[in-house]
Amino acid sequence: MQLEGESLLNYQVYEYLLVLHPHEALQQQVMQEKEAFAKNYEAAHARWGKPHLTLVNFLQYEMVQPRLVQRLQAIAMAQEPIKIELKNYGSFPAHTIYINITSKVPVQTLVKNIRTNAQRLMKLNDDNKPHFIMEPHLTIARKLKPWQYEKGWLEYSHKTFTGRFIATGMLLLRRPLHTQQYERVKTFLFEHTTVAQEQGSLFG
Repeated sequence: MQLEGESLLNYQVYEYLLVLHPHEALQQQVMQEKEAFAKNYEAAHARWGKPHLTLVNFLQYEMVQPRLVQRLQAIAMAQEPIKIELKNYGSFPAHTIYINITSKVPVQTLVKNIRTNAQRLMKLNDDNKPHFIMEPHLTIARKLKPWQYEKGWLEYSHKTFTGRFIATGMLLLRRPLHTQQYERVKTFLFEHTTVAQEQGSLFG
């Protein structure tokens, strides 16, 4: 019975996020903005979660995680640190307000690299494919009601924000379905070595 239980556990599905995290001081600065939005527009969910820049969001079985971690480690070893520039605000009508990332290209290049080399390990099935974020942004509030978005965007479209950080690695998070709390799986440091080019055959 124990073996059967362990087998079922291996088939547990998690929601995964692969993200870049700002440094602590910038996180605090963004959290102040999230807190102000939550208070001013009755959007309590704006307070949830640390500020981050999502690269990929996907569902996958826990049993695939060791292979995925190995693949992401190889990608990170070849990646150089990325300078992230933040400036002012943008929105996805009519549900999300975010801080703009003006240095998009290096982030988009990383996301494309992950898509090329790890997509198969992130696909649960034909109905649940990974969502690669090709428009990098740092969310202030999402899933807004129409009035929250309209009033909020009226203010934030005129507000200013500046910040920058060096992304020295990417962080894999996961949570069981139907729960709110993410847990840390692993941080992959950007080491900028040539080893991944030699390991190209592993990605075939």
